[in-house]
Amino acid sequence: MKNRYSICLLFGIILSACAMPEGPVPLSGEVPEAEGWGTEVVLTGLEHPWSMVWLPNGDMLITERPGRLLLVERDDEELKPISGLPEYFVSGQGGLLDVSLHPDFEENNLVYLTYASGDEDANRTTVGRGILQDQELIEFEEIFRVSDDKHDDQHFGSRMQWLPDGTFLLTLADGGNYLRFEGRWIREQAQNPGTHLGKVLRLTADGKAPDDNPFVDDDQYLPEIWSMGHRNIQGITREDESGRIWTNEHGSRGGGELNLMKPGENYGWPITTYSREYHYTRISSITSKPGMVDPKVVWTPAQAPSGLAYYTGDKFPEWQGNLFSGGLVGEQVRRIILDGESVIGEEALHIGQRVRDVHQGPDGYLYILTDHEDGELIRIVPIDQ
Repeated sequence: MKNRYSICLLFGIILSACAMPEGPVPLSGEVPEAEGWGTEVVLTGLEHPWSMVWLPNGDMLITERPGRLLLVERDDEELKPISGLPEYFVSGQGGLLDVSLHPDFEENNLVYLTYASGDEDANRTTVGRGILQDQELIEFEEIFRVSDDKHDDQHFGSRMQWLPDGTFLLTLADGGNYLRFEGRWIREQAQNPGTHLGKVLRLTADGKAPDDNPFVDDDQYLPEIWSMGHRNIQGITREDESGRIWTNEHGSRGGGELNLMKPGENYGWPITTYSREYHYTRISSITSKPGMVDPKVVWTPAQAPSGLAYYTGDKFPEWQGNLFSGGLVGEQVRRIILDGESVIGEEALHIGQRVRDVHQGPDGYLYILTDHEDGELIRIVPIDQ
């Protein structure tokens, strides 16, 4: 009888540890399927594509994580590699990541890249830029690197989002799972103001800290920090009219987040989180705390969100003003219906492949990249009901 009681008690403790945390944000599970859409495959043969951007003439640039930057000319399916790139650390989640154009690209032809640099023992997220000339980046230079090196090949982030004043936001990750850093779990660095790990930074076009960053006068904080308490943000977008900044962020086992971003705020990781460890126990029993910002959406089961777009196009008028968040594990795109700063609904666009990036094209369609060895560029198109 005693052994039976002990087993039941142990089982109860395990269930309690594994139960999803309760908090002020309802968990987002299955949602209705969106209607009136279909897909067209635009390109195939992409090797783990990560990001895309359109040039002013309608051509595209696409990054592949193993290290290629591709030029895709308008109405041409040929993939043309661009030369003049830096050396990358390509392993696990590391490699060539985001691509973005300087706001004055038509005058200066500057292309910005984020990538992992270093080796397995010492690596970090890095930002560089070069001048696009035909199929080459010339005068490429590194303009920023994360303050601290880490080991292994996990959690680099990263996305860029330009702001109207010519600065840009850079999303960075906490460094990884089950990794040690200066005697502690590396994820705890997301709460350390003396490192870039687990932060969103605001940088000038030259990779420096602007004079009006929120912590620039506080010696405890690195001056580039714009917000903190993040695990691994891989989607960021801006509403043109309101200026609101939205991000989606990977949780651990469940607990992915959609956040409304504001400068100087702390988003909680890993002190407040709905995530569980990959071995199922809770990371924290706290989901909300004064001084830390609650997410707008918590995705459990996991979506593994990557890529985020704010839709303003004319191809889906009923979708205008909505967010579209890619999902790697979910193999779908979530339509997130907004009312100002509030989320009032969600729908799913099931793709059946890992969705790495989501963007609105200059033609008003939504485009997605699928993360596979034979990845695709897919266009979302309206269909008659």
